[in-house]
Amino acid sequence: MARACLTSTNTVQGTLRAYNALMPYPEMLVAPMRQDLVRGGVEELRTAADVDAAVSHTSGTLMIVVNSVCGCAAGKARPGVLHSLEHPLRPDRVVTVFAGADIEATDRARGYFTGYPPSSPSIGLLKDGKLVFMLERRQIENRDADQIAAILTSAYDEFCQPAPTSV
Repeated sequence: MARACLTSTNTVQGTLRAYNALMPYPEMLVAPMRQDLVRGGVEELRTAADVDAAVSHTSGTLMIVVNSVCGCAAGKARPGVLHSLEHPLRPDRVVTVFAGADIEATDRARGYFTGYPPSSPSIGLLKDGKLVFMLERRQIENRDADQIAAILTSAYDEFCQPAPTSV
C-alpha cells in the first residue's frame, strides 16, 4: 500500500511538472514581478545552467529566491527579501528564479534545497554550495515583510561573513 501511494505521488508530481513545462505563466504577467527583485539588485537566473553556474561559482553564501505570482510573494516575500538586503551583513550573491515561468531553472534551484518539498515562494541560503537555511512558503504566508526580513537577517548573521574592507 505504501508503495502504491509513493508511486501515485510520484505520478502526480511528474504530471504537474509536465503540465507546468507546457503551460508556463505568460511573460507579460510575470515581468513586473520579476522586476520587483531585479530592481533591488537581485540577479535573475533563467536556465538550469545559470543556476548550476551560480552555485558552483559562488564562494561563500548564495541566497536563491524562488519567486512566484502568488499574493504572499508580492506582499511578503519580495518586500521582505529587499528589506533584508539593507542589513549590513548579507549573502555574497543573491539570485532568483521564477516558479511557473522558468521551469527548468526553478526545478534545478529546488534540487539544491535538499530535504524540503517544492514550494513557492521560498528562499534558500547556501554556503559553499550546501543548503544551510531554508524559508518555505508555509513560513512566509503567515508573516509580514518585516518579519520575513528579520528572519532572513538572523540567517545572515549566522551564516554570512562581513565583506572585506579595502585598505
